[in-house]
Amino acid sequence: MNFNPEILGLIGGTLSCITFVPQIFKTWKSKSVKDISVSSFLIVVCSTIVWIGYGILKDSISVLLTNIIVFFTAVIMLWMKWKFTEK
Repeated sequence: MNFNPEILGLIGGTLSCITFVPQIFKTWKSKSVKDISVSSFLIVVCSTIVWIGYGILKDSISVLLTNIIVFFTAVIMLWMKWKFTEK
């Protein structure tokens, strides 16, 4: 019986993908972004760009898919920080 390590990668990737989902819903509902760290989310965006490149080079669907989704969740948080910050 052969085990495909991509299955493990997809399971871990799914957990990584839902990391920011509770924060997105909480922020959207409360419209409060005062405690959101822009620098943290910018680091996430940069790291996922690197991981996406790695996933492409290694032809790893789990790395690629996970990081594309995490990238978009981080971008959503940055967008909400911009949108809900009092001017």
